[in-house]
Amino acid sequence: MTDGIAVTDNDGLSLDELFDQLEPVPEGYRVEVVRGVVHMSPQRRTHWKIIFEIACRLRQHFGEDTEIDSDVRIDFPGYLNGFCPDLVKIADGATPDGKGRFSPSDAELIVEVTSQGTAVNDYGPKKQTYAEAEVPVYVIADPYSGQCHVFTSPKGDTYRSEVTVDFGDPIDLTCTPLGLTIHTDKFPRD
Repeated sequence: MTDGIAVTDNDGLSLDELFDQLEPVPEGYRVEVVRGVVHMSPQRRTHWKIIFEIACRLRQHFGEDTEIDSDVRIDFPGYLNGFCPDLVKIADGATPDGKGRFSPSDAELIVEVTSQGTAVNDYGPKKQTYAEAEVPVYVIADPYSGQCHVFTSPKGDTYRSEVTVDFGDPIDLTCTPLGLTIHTDKFPRD
């Protein structure tokens, strides 16, 4: 399999029906639907190490009871957007719906670690959708370029602020609702 497999004919299925049709997902892969297109990406050690470093920092800062999810579906506004962010920090006190899913408005931070085959989604439709959903902080960690792109201040379908940080330099989120710094010195590169 390649980095991503796009299937464009979903036969008019709902998002839930589409995900049901995709089961079982091959071990070591994740599946998400971006604007009605199914993307299947392999999980790489590099990606997990970055996700784990950020998750550990979030837990250290916010405490053991903070809700941090990885590769868990959240249905975003727009046409068939069943995203499974690499990492999402959920607001304190938020509760999942009857299907066990959090609302996009519950997300305080979303992190996507790029894959070569699906990076276009992270920088394009996902960034736009996260801004429309008013996710306060969106971080793209790119192990290919060795940089993190930090987007804040969502307005409409865009973020008004973008900062690029090289791996090794800290991501300063002290002026955001998160109020923390994420160190990137242990982020591996592909």
